[in-house]
Amino acid sequence: MASSDVHVRICEQEILKYDLEIKALIQDLNECQGPESKLTELNADVKKSFHNLRLRIQDFEQMAMEQDKESEKQALNSQVEGHRKQMLSNQTGWRKANLASKLSIDKMEKQALLYGADSAVRERKMTKEGLAQTTSDITENLMSISRMMAQQVQQSEETMTSLG
Repeated sequence: MASSDVHVRICEQEILKYDLEIKALIQDLNECQGPESKLTELNADVKKSFHNLRLRIQDFEQMAMEQDKESEKQALNSQVEGHRKQMLSNQTGWRKANLASKLSIDKMEKQALLYGADSAVRERKMTKEGLAQTTSDITENLMSISRMMAQQVQQSEETMTSLG
């Protein structure tokens, strides 16, 4: 009997460990801002923990069935039911956290697309305005060079006239 009690306690501790692990992962999912690969990775970890928890609960149920005293059997079976209810609660929390995280990621991606498009349009406008300004500056510079060349030609003519 003593060895059976130890196994029951160890199994209970493992159930608690997986339960807390799942709760922590659900919290991480709630806080997940992306990317999608991070969300997928967290979900894989949650699935693995749920699988391990399910196995431990089944082991615990088996231990309950193996108890000699009916009172111990009933006590352990009620604990099994409590663990199952807690697991169902965690599954609901997981689904909600997953949905919230997906909505958050989708919203961020949508904003990035929308505001990214606005900045691209603004950038194009700035580029068009910049091109117009550059064209205007080049035209002014060419006109200035043309005037300077005309002055130079006139000075050369005056110099030729005075020499000749």
